[in-house]
Amino acid sequence: MARSIYIASAEGDTGKSTVALGITSLLARTVGRVGVFRPVARVADGSDYVLDLLLGRGGVDLSYEEAVGVTYDDLHHDTEAALATIVSRYREVERKCDAVVIVGTDYTDVSAAAELEFNGRIAANLGAPVALVVHGQDRTPKDVARVVDQARTELAGSHAHVAAVFANRCDPDQIDAVRAQLPEGLAMGALPEDSLLVAPQLSALAEAVDGHVIAGDPELMGREVRKVLVGAMSTEHLLAHLKDDAVVITPGDRTDALIALLAAHAAEGFPSLSGIILNGGHTPPALLMELVAGFGSPLPIITTELGTYETAHRCWNTRGRLSRESAVKIDVALSLFERYVDIDALSALLDVAQTDVVTPLMFEYDLLVRARGSRKHIVLPEGSDDRILRAASSLLTRDVVDLTILGPEASIRQRAAELGIDIDGARILSPEDPELVERFATKYAEIRASKGVTMEHARELVQDVSYFGTMMVLEGLADGMVSGAAHTTAHTITPAFRVIKSPPGVGVVSSVFFMCLPDKVLVYGDCAVNPDPTAEQLADIAISSAETAQQFHIEPRVAMLSYSTGESGTGQDVDKVREATRIVRERRPDLLVDGPMQYDAAVEPSVAASKAPNSPVAGRATVLVFPDLNTGNNTYKAVQRSAGAVAVGPVLQGLRKPVNDLSRGTLVQDIVNTVAITAIQAQGLDAKEGDA
Repeated sequence: MARSIYIASAEGDTGKSTVALGITSLLARTVGRVGVFRPVARVADGSDYVLDLLLGRGGVDLSYEEAVGVTYDDLHHDTEAALATIVSRYREVERKCDAVVIVGTDYTDVSAAAELEFNGRIAANLGAPVALVVHGQDRTPKDVARVVDQARTELAGSHAHVAAVFANRCDPDQIDAVRAQLPEGLAMGALPEDSLLVAPQLSALAEAVDGHVIAGDPELMGREVRKVLVGAMSTEHLLAHLKDDAVVITPGDRTDALIALLAAHAAEGFPSLSGIILNGGHTPPALLMELVAGFGSPLPIITTELGTYETAHRCWNTRGRLSRESAVKIDVALSLFERYVDIDALSALLDVAQTDVVTPLMFEYDLLVRARGSRKHIVLPEGSDDRILRAASSLLTRDVVDLTILGPEASIRQRAAELGIDIDGARILSPEDPELVERFATKYAEIRASKGVTMEHARELVQDVSYFGTMMVLEGLADGMVSGAAHTTAHTITPAFRVIKSPPGVGVVSSVFFMCLPDKVLVYGDCAVNPDPTAEQLADIAISSAETAQQFHIEPRVAMLSYSTGESGTGQDVDKVREATRIVRERRPDLLVDGPMQYDAAVEPSVAASKAPNSPVAGRATVLVFPDLNTGNNTYKAVQRSAGAVAVGPVLQGLRKPVNDLSRGTLVQDIVNTVAITAIQAQGLDAKEGDA
């Protein structure tokens, strides 16, 4: 039977979705199969935002229909029948999962007292302990304690067992005081209010006012709005009242205000707005819209038929939600949960046995935890790419690494503000910084003097972002570099080959991919760098790949792959793999390695039993070394696409300091993962230096 937790609130607007997200994420990185269940959903058509949020998390594999018990209409029609349906549908979810997060009702339909009582009845009938969530907004710590006591009494009357208490949306200055007032043994955390989590997205405001977007970047409709301003005053006074992340409502015939707002948004030193709403049904004339287009401003402009009061009223009353569409909100919510919740106590309460399964989400979370453990400084050369900025925001919000982003500071910070993300914690550095250019050019010319590199050539070269970032790593101004979202692999890694180079004992720089399958992580090498390695180079790749696997908590069992297994085949290619296997055994007798071996014999126990019955590796290989780039690159892509594996990499190995490449189709999460990997590699290199 699955372990479960029932998240209930004593009132509306507690922000229990933050707690639900945190608990779901905690379970998803601990067990293989996490379930989410909503006993009473607002609607059954897929639009319950809490379910949508949680079902979108990795590790949760249920459909919306499976995760819903009943609707409010079902509940009103026959309460007892609805309760029986809830229990029956929950049992179906429970059978499929190792742990289930049950999210109670939202206080949108019946009285608070009746709704809390019914939540208690559901929890009791499902046999699930309750995690009670209350809010601390506009309350003293004693007020919070009083609400908790009243809710516990109410739930106990319904035979529900409260096992944990969370106070959310508290005054940041009273966190410790609120925590001290929570029941001893039940207090799991007091979380501060964060205005971002209740800020609506611009798209929600546009919908609320029945608006239409007439200009601007559609991507920016997802930006959070923290302030609603009515701009009906003169231009001079309007500019004085602007705030960051504000939407300004102004009559559609105030062309002077529109031009002033667009100019202020683009000007250095003025606030970065979220958008402009033109009310009253007035659309700017065509000539003015040509002028607006000439500005090239990405700031969204929305028109509405509503008057000023109704437009402002609807905007003020639109509350933001924690939804899967807002990566920024999710990062902030998880950061608050990790920072203010007693994770050890909560894990003990959930008491879910650790599984041998390693899901992609478990692997990714372990990367973040380990990178955070000894904070490193990573340089990101591609500051003009939105994906890099979004990843930087996520990494900084989750306290994973320190960052330097290369590029012009004013434009990078302005773009981050337009995207509604926070990169204030990053250092922005121009690759044309005269002092560093001179320092790096001197060093580069010295290293490459034998290749005929002059100071003039070096000075020009190091202003390229890849060279500049690599020189930062070489000179100890950063611990590692991640690039390639907007540049080729050669552009990213060539500077590292030229100046960082390999440590003694490593003959070749190579790469691996971490292939995250549904239940395990395999290491594939080399799939990105060496086209046709010699036997000696192949042995180097195998040893480096085994060491990389070990560094990332994967027990190395190395299969040297070929088109035949054992002594069954002959030919130049298989002989190369056989010789490489011999060299690995000679150089590293401590490693479990076998080859040549076919892929199926390496990973499938039933095939291994017939093809290589005495092999210490066959059937359970974790590190798979391909004989050449053609085989490796095609295989990793085939597994990625056909088996739905998450491919993390390429991760370069064999350099004195870590530099890693991204694909040009990289996603934000890929960048986050690669930066975390680079930080962990830097930690490992530091540890080696300390042991030396």
